[in-house]
Amino acid sequence: NRLGTIHGGTIASMVDLGGSLAVASKGLFATGVSTDLNVTYLNSGGKVGDIIKAEVTCDKFGKTLAYTSVRFTNKHNELVARGSHTKYVALAWKDESNITDELSPKKA
Repeated sequence: NRLGTIHGGTIASMVDLGGSLAVASKGLFATGVSTDLNVTYLNSGGKVGDIIKAEVTCDKFGKTLAYTSVRFTNKHNELVARGSHTKYVALAWKDESNITDELSPKKA
């Protein structure tokens, strides 16, 4: 941005992408549709050239919804931002390109 720091919209995009990659890491080819995305900004991400680390977790992975969370830290290991991303995945389970059949949601 004009201040030479990472723009909040960039962090929001990384929450979106990170959440989708977390769902894909579970074996789904199509990662569903975003239903909710939230970001809380807590600290500066640093200046141009600084590294920001993101750690993404798939908190819950069900047959209808997947919930992910992301933590962003700066070069001092301070929390810069945290985000959450909810995805509707019910239709994604039907994709023939999914990696394994073992991932299919358990039928009641």
